[in-house]
Amino acid sequence: MKVLAAMSGGVDSAVAAARAVDAGHDVTGVHLALSPSPASYRSGARGCCSLEDSRDARRAADVLDIPFYVWDVAERFARDVVDDFVAEYAAGRTPNPCVRCNERIKFAAVLDRALALGFDAVCTGHYARLVDGLLHRAVDSGKDQSYVLAVLRPDQLARAMFPLGDTRKPDVRAEAAARGLIVADKPDSHDICFIADGDTRRWLEGRLGSQPGPIVDAQTGDVVGGHDGAYAFTVGQRRGLGVTVPAPDGRPRYVLDVSVVTRTVTVGPEDRLDVRTVLAGEPTWCGPQPTLPWQGLAQLRAHGEVHRCTGEVVDGRLVVRLWDPARGIAPGQTVALYDDTRVVGSATINSTAG
Repeated sequence: MKVLAAMSGGVDSAVAAARAVDAGHDVTGVHLALSPSPASYRSGARGCCSLEDSRDARRAADVLDIPFYVWDVAERFARDVVDDFVAEYAAGRTPNPCVRCNERIKFAAVLDRALALGFDAVCTGHYARLVDGLLHRAVDSGKDQSYVLAVLRPDQLARAMFPLGDTRKPDVRAEAAARGLIVADKPDSHDICFIADGDTRRWLEGRLGSQPGPIVDAQTGDVVGGHDGAYAFTVGQRRGLGVTVPAPDGRPRYVLDVSVVTRTVTVGPEDRLDVRTVLAGEPTWCGPQPTLPWQGLAQLRAHGEVHRCTGEVVDGRLVVRLWDPARGIAPGQTVALYDDTRVVGSATINSTAG
């Protein structure tokens, strides 16, 4: 097969490309330029959008002796990932930009272009497995990325390759070293690649401006602090609240609700975060649509724990009822459904109920 290997400049995508070559495929490497000014995004080990990463990807392609190109997807990335991120926070939701990047960039814009150029599949360094065309968790549970891939449709998965799904991260690094890839010891990227210093609150303030409002205690109704923008808070948050009045019972407060309309952040005790019902949008099924109502597992945040649940679709929207309560579930995140290790589908969380 003709395979396009997406090479971020990290160790995972380099080894994935190498394995595609070993499997006998006709492999071409491509690095995605996500910003018209790479210095405006993170550099070095803090992200995946730097000139250093582009050079590391090219060096890896040279070692593998495969053609290598840089594709400019900066405009699409800015519109579909960065602008979406800002809009979601402005609406009081907490988005996951990695989910959006996979959905709209790597397996939409890039896959569409690859197919138009005659490639048969796109290969990435994601930790996930494809078994008989169905998406499963990776063997390395600590690195599993099936949650951020749960937005993919069967036709997209049919054109995807995840060569690292059966391997643990230390073994991937060892393999990279044995192959002579200089990225073998390169640190993993963390957090949000397009926020240069990792300070999401300040980054959002620079785009949304100051929008001061009150912080209100849910139990007493009293104003216990103030803020410069409700968009800087997320449900379940404990630190950095700016609360100036201690709780009457001395317990820590958590963000229970964010209202951008009234610019109000509501805080209260941890037990008020309990959620038993998740109301989400239209589901994406990663394989055959299950018989509804369906019973299985729900994951409500990246690397979060799973919960036994029942899922059904009401008026075209996914409703997930948890058998045991979860805490701190924020609208804007993804609910991914699993049957053991297999990803059944996903949807974006709109709201929750106790």
